[in-house]
Amino acid sequence: MRDDYVTAALLVIDDPNILINVVSRRVKQLKRGNRALVESLEKLSAEDTALREIIERKISYELASPAEIAAARR
Repeated sequence: MRDDYVTAALLVIDDPNILINVVSRRVKQLKRGNRALVESLEKLSAEDTALREIIERKISYELASPAEIAAARR
């Protein structure tokens, strides 16, 4: 992963743990064949593509509420 992409993505998602989870989930989607939401003239890895999507605010995330977490544990 490119350090400049990680730094820029942390400005969008300021919690490193959440950033890792969002990137990880998106990388899995890209490797399964999902289409990238950003275009690049250079060949980017799936990780860099996911980071660029976050930087350009093409993807977002939503945290589960306490009630959703409790319901999932049942």
